[in-house]
Amino acid sequence: MPVNRIIGAPVPPAPHPVKPDVAWLTVDAESAGQRLDNFLIRHLKGVPKTHVYRIIRSGEVRVNKGRAAADTRVAAGDVVRVPPVRVSERAPDDKAAAAPAREFPILLEDEHLIAIDKPAGVAVHGGSGVSFGVIEQLRRARHYGQPGGARFLELVHRLDRETSGILLVAKKRSALKHLQDQFRGREIGKTYLALVLGEWPDRLKVIDAPLRKYLVAGGDAEGERRVAVVARDDPEGMRSITLVRVRERLRLPTGEPATLLEVTIKTGRTHQIRVHLASHGHPIVGDAKYGDFERNRQLARLGCKRMFLHAWRLSLLHPASAAPLAFESVPPADWHCAMDARA
Repeated sequence: MPVNRIIGAPVPPAPHPVKPDVAWLTVDAESAGQRLDNFLIRHLKGVPKTHVYRIIRSGEVRVNKGRAAADTRVAAGDVVRVPPVRVSERAPDDKAAAAPAREFPILLEDEHLIAIDKPAGVAVHGGSGVSFGVIEQLRRARHYGQPGGARFLELVHRLDRETSGILLVAKKRSALKHLQDQFRGREIGKTYLALVLGEWPDRLKVIDAPLRKYLVAGGDAEGERRVAVVARDDPEGMRSITLVRVRERLRLPTGEPATLLEVTIKTGRTHQIRVHLASHGHPIVGDAKYGDFERNRQLARLGCKRMFLHAWRLSLLHPASAAPLAFESVPPADWHCAMDARA
């Protein structure tokens, strides 16, 4: 029978017992640069990831006494307040709780990093209603933390569940830090392919519009995170820059016009491409959050059942040698239902 315990001890351990009410976790140098959700998941062993995300969204988790989002980066010396949480201590071989082992197509792998070609429909990590994702399945396949298995596997960045394409995984903490520094410093080139409804105007090449996160109120999606374009003077708006180039004019199986775009992001905001393109009246085909829902249903009946956003190209400096690296991922076969219909 599972044994429940209360996490209430600080990290590092205090010299005297502490009441099991609130935990105060101090971020050490090794954890600096991690997302808040990953930091908590690593420290709250046995706590379901869905609960970790719930206490973050509710504001019960505080960083230096202030509210923080799941994607907030923690710094060395930060103090993270965690409310009391019950932990179900399961046996490490509990298969019901373990992700299935899975390897993914690899574009490059060495002792420092892996460049994965992620399929659409697979989350990059578990949480918010998803039991597991790429990283959990990869760790399972590589016998993570076991004798002779992988010693370190961490996501460098994120892709939306329905987005396919290039995803980086670090195999060393030093590599993780160097690569995340490149992402934060906007030194990594990220270009996507996006298929949008309608005829995108050739003149519209730069979108510079701030974005703000919010939670849906009411309806089936109540409590879900969304993003919207806001006015430049909105205090919660984050500057977001997207570069757009028309690659090809197409016609969808429904006979309607569509445009294949090459989209380069200069900032990495949540849902940035999806919201920026939709805000100009040309949502991504198949986008279930910001798209044309009736068109999506029509196309799904014709076999086009995905969101047509693909992480196509990625350029960076190798985290150890600083040699330039460039990856390219060919759009997967499920794009053909739309790509084969040229205008």
